[in-house]
Amino acid sequence: MLSSSKVKLIQSLNKKKYRQKYNLFVVEGIKNIKEFVFSNFLISNIYTTEPIPFMQEHQYQIISHEELKKISFLKTPHNALALVELPDTLPYSIQGIQIALDSIQDPGNLGTIIRLADWYGIEQIFCSETSVDVYNPKVVQATMGSLARVQVNYTDLKKLLTTSPIPVCTTDMDGENIYTSCLPQEAFLVMGNEGNGISEDIKSISNLKLTIPRFGKKQKTESLNVAISTGIILSEFFSQKEKI
Repeated sequence: MLSSSKVKLIQSLNKKKYRQKYNLFVVEGIKNIKEFVFSNFLISNIYTTEPIPFMQEHQYQIISHEELKKISFLKTPHNALALVELPDTLPYSIQGIQIALDSIQDPGNLGTIIRLADWYGIEQIFCSETSVDVYNPKVVQATMGSLARVQVNYTDLKKLLTTSPIPVCTTDMDGENIYTSCLPQEAFLVMGNEGNGISEDIKSISNLKLTIPRFGKKQKTESLNVAISTGIILSEFFSQKEKI
């Protein structure tokens, strides 16, 4: 059985300050946990309601469904929950297509963008220090395991982009049509806050402002979700790369 102190500790990991205090974050679901088991992340504990086929019995602890409900952050808990150690900050190099996020606040958006990065083979993302914490349980869940392969760095974006060795591309309603622009082979793609967009400080650094044109006759939609926009723009960047 899980002790009350262990339950309390796991529940506290919903908050960033306790994730930092205990150096742990939560991953839920056997499929997601598998991604971290076979990665460079270190697993502290795994609690499951059923045997895990790719692990030996001594590597996890069987608990009841009632116990899982107490420690899960999901309305409908999956079959397992893992405590994973926060990774050390690793060095990085800037080349190819890079993603920078300016004050992204929605956990689902960040998680989806991490999945997109993984899909396109982008191994790192740069976030402003005002962005949502990547180890928030909702972000981790939204990545569907892609966080195991994408390094997320929190940094001073203005400083990073000012000294960038590759062009900085931002999104703007008055920018160039992404489908008719000749896109650089290497670039920072900067995506902005859900409500306020990209800050003026970051806009001033931009080498190329891009927009996704609307094709409908009515053209009443004011904007696209930031994660959807990221997917569309990445698709065009890589489409042009493939044609060279």
